[in-house]
Amino acid sequence: MDAPLPLDQAKLALTLLAIDPVGLGGIVIRGRAGPARDALVADLSALPRPHARIAPTVTDAQLNGGLDVARTLSNRKLVHAEGALGNAATLLLPMAERLTPERAARLASALDEGRTAIALDEGIDDEVLARVLEDRLAFRIETDMIPARMNVKTASDPDVIRKAQSRLTKLPTCASDIEALATLAAQFGIHSLRALHLAFRCARAHAALMTHETVDEADILVAGMLVLAHRATQMPSVEDEHPDNQPQDTPDDAESKPQNPTLDDDILLEAVKAALPPDLLARLSSGRIRRATGSGSGAKKRGNRRGRPLPARQGKLDGTTRLDIVATLRAAAPWQTIRAKSSSEKGVHIRPNDFHIKRFEETSDRLLVFAVDASGSAAFARLAEAKGAVELLLAEAYARRDHVALVAFRGEAAEVLLPPTRSLVQTKRRLAALPGGGGTPLAAGLQAALEVARTAARKGLTPTIALLTDGRANIALDGQPNRKDAREDAKRLAQMIAAEGVETLVIDTGTRPEPDLKTLSQTALGHYIPLPRADAKRLATAVSDALA
Repeated sequence: MDAPLPLDQAKLALTLLAIDPVGLGGIVIRGRAGPARDALVADLSALPRPHARIAPTVTDAQLNGGLDVARTLSNRKLVHAEGALGNAATLLLPMAERLTPERAARLASALDEGRTAIALDEGIDDEVLARVLEDRLAFRIETDMIPARMNVKTASDPDVIRKAQSRLTKLPTCASDIEALATLAAQFGIHSLRALHLAFRCARAHAALMTHETVDEADILVAGMLVLAHRATQMPSVEDEHPDNQPQDTPDDAESKPQNPTLDDDILLEAVKAALPPDLLARLSSGRIRRATGSGSGAKKRGNRRGRPLPARQGKLDGTTRLDIVATLRAAAPWQTIRAKSSSEKGVHIRPNDFHIKRFEETSDRLLVFAVDASGSAAFARLAEAKGAVELLLAEAYARRDHVALVAFRGEAAEVLLPPTRSLVQTKRRLAALPGGGGTPLAAGLQAALEVARTAARKGLTPTIALLTDGRANIALDGQPNRKDAREDAKRLAQMIAAEGVETLVIDTGTRPEPDLKTLSQTALGHYIPLPRADAKRLATAVSDALA
């Protein structure tokens, strides 16, 4: 069974959301601003009002409400201002992928209180909406898959919506419907009970829309395609689809067994597979699961001078801090009446314990330390790949806040060929001619990379080591050819890297995966990436994906 076109799915999802906005939570509309997305947003008028537009930079006071400082000081009594949440029934979240975890958690709590959310996700690549919020939104629409010139309007008749809502309250609940959806979710690796609940609410809303007396096979199918497909984390195995160990029903058993009112499992599985996003289907089929391990930038540190503003905190003015005037007045406002009675002076009475200081969160720059195996007959090829990868990554350095350093190890020792830099011209000049050949002093390479990482950390950078090797270490740290000692020295250096807390990527460039390298990455608490015959582009992509 073929999945509906993306435009048809979008129209149906918006209609079902209008029928049961609280039960379905909301919708994620992912894609850049354009005619298709604008048309979808404009067609959300059927959702409960009032609407509230909440930017990702909203503060706690703006979101939840709080003390109105100006009116409180003017009236000399507490005056509270209503926040953006207030009486809002529908929340529109532009640039939702930029919401901080704390803000996403607060909005998720607002959804649990009975609100509906429209999350506009404009993220690129691995920039995604916070999981705590996306889990509460039933639907997801990719606007890039909808032609810009097509008519996106749902043209839902308000009278049809009202009648469907009336029928929804009268639909019976059948355990077999829940069982069918739970089985389907498990086969696609979806273990969230919230996802199952949303799928069930979707099936009921569709049944009400189609004037079905009970939830039938078509309703289960729609719920699987609209709610479960984009949440899939695995492809159903052959055993799941055609279990060989299930006993066959005899003719007598088949007659005595009641017919399952839900859709045939094979058809349901194939229909949901067809509804999977194309990139997700290819990724799951090949067994690749890309999961971001960081924020794409360096470590976060807090200060009082620059960076992203954080909520002010009570503190002292010692010459190194900056006063947050609004927060200070907000802390002093409730005490003005009492302080005015005990003082002959007029005006606003401020005490030292009212002082609130500004705080900022600054992200440090990241340093990628490439430790490249330059030994053996394949050295020149590996160095050429590393050179190309470094140049590709430097092209993104300003956007990603990355610096790059290069360490090559061969013969009996390692050498820092390129100190930390963001200069593409200097990189090309230093990488013009790189030597190769000899043994594989893996431990020496790790030691040199660790020293570069330590120096960078002392300068405020966040270092990451990317090791490129085929794993055949044969030169010990003392320069002597001894495979056993070489492995032990490499293991000891990996333990030191783990103790320093330096993030590590071990990229296996051998023609076959090397078990010792996988063990080494586990010892360093890093990530193991097998990339046989990797070229510069694949290498740069692998590093970018791992650090995204």
